[in-house]
Amino acid sequence: MNKEQVITKLKEEGIVAVVRAENQEQGEKLIDAIVAGGINFIEVTMTVPGAVDIIKALAAKYKDSDVVIGAGTVLDPETARAVILAGAEYVVSPSLNEETVKLCNRYRIPVMPGIMTVKEAVSALELGCDVIKVFPGNAFGPSIISAFRGPLPQGVFMPTGGVDVDNVEKWMKAGAVAVGTGSNLTAGAKTGDYAAVTAKAEEFVAAVRKAQGRC
Repeated sequence: MNKEQVITKLKEEGIVAVVRAENQEQGEKLIDAIVAGGINFIEVTMTVPGAVDIIKALAAKYKDSDVVIGAGTVLDPETARAVILAGAEYVVSPSLNEETVKLCNRYRIPVMPGIMTVKEAVSALELGCDVIKVFPGNAFGPSIISAFRGPLPQGVFMPTGGVDVDNVEKWMKAGAVAVGTGSNLTAGAKTGDYAAVTAKAEEFVAAVRKAQGRC
């Protein structure tokens, strides 16, 4: 997919699974469980051992499917280039790094930097960021989205951190175009219960569709 198609699909799907794992094997099992539950946007964080190799394998595995593989916790342009070459279709960062944004724009890869202030959000807009990640969302709560959208109605915001099945609707009603979720989705993996991860993914998908008025 090209850049515009990825952004359009993200808005349609409304949810990104943030994957953190202790090793490559756990990461791959976790991702398969999430996809089985209906979440198609997978963010493989760079904190996962072998993350670049996982992205490369997943990009090949899910080619020509509805699954969209991206990279998270990308802190610098060097890492961004590595994951793009591995097949990542979007890049997510916990902070705003101008050089990372420029590199992603150079290769027309959607980039979603993390921000905490209006000043950072304005800087992200000036750099041409496609989606602005509000992180950590649990430090603010859903009202921060409507607060940002007051002076910046042109902003496209996605919270990560503190998003669970019970508050998805609040985030989206506040103006979030999508939500990112990690530990609340993947908790079952800690005990090897990947069926629980799949079930939780299904709950998240249902909650997002309800918030979007699609159920």
